[in-house]
Amino acid sequence: MFKWFSKKEQVLEELSLSKIGTDLHSHLIPGIDDGARDMEASILLIKKFIDLGFKKIITTPHIMSDLYQNTPEIINSGLSKLKQELIKQEIDIIVEAAAEYYVDYNFEQKIGTEKFMTFGDKNILIEFSFLEAPRNMYDIIFKLQLEGYKIVLAHPARYRYFSLEDYNALIERGVLFQLNLLSLIGYYSKEVKLNAELLIKNNFISYVGTDCHNKNHAQLYHKCETMKYWHQLVNSGKLLNDKL
Repeated sequence: MFKWFSKKEQVLEELSLSKIGTDLHSHLIPGIDDGARDMEASILLIKKFIDLGFKKIITTPHIMSDLYQNTPEIINSGLSKLKQELIKQEIDIIVEAAAEYYVDYNFEQKIGTEKFMTFGDKNILIEFSFLEAPRNMYDIIFKLQLEGYKIVLAHPARYRYFSLEDYNALIERGVLFQLNLLSLIGYYSKEVKLNAELLIKNNFISYVGTDCHNKNHAQLYHKCETMKYWHQLVNSGKLLNDKL
């Protein structure tokens, strides 16, 4: 069964986010990037994740050389404090941490000299500028792979400069794609929504994530559960979230 919110948008019955089990990509460690401001905000968001049916969270603070100069030590310290508060409040959910690395010159210089924060089997979450791709993008990808990293590109639908051919070239080089759930409802723009649908149609998505920063984001995820392309993505059998 389905209902219609408009003549153009088919909206299906809810398909719970619990189907994927693990959220990959969020900003829930308090006070270290543009995500949760403090511990109270972190706990509020995590409770919302539990309501949505998630059993595990891999939160991914920004590491950006010119803005959020986080380190594994800063992130792990924040994670430890967050987990202590969850125990104190008897909140039952698994929370781990990796990072979302911004690819720039400084990041490239660290490849081979620094141990990056990863999730699963040495997966590294990276993001690009929203204005243009790194000029030596494929070289950076190759260098990371030489170090044994499996590359997961955050929110590829938001890179409006990519064509279908560009996406395909990345897939052929072994890059995995992580889709932001809010792309499915047009939160970022209509163009990003269409990009997300294109990626799903081509079976390019391996992971989904909330990319949750705040309570305004958290209030919108239920709407994603009714989207046609969310259903298509879950039913594709391509998602790897439940393997994390």
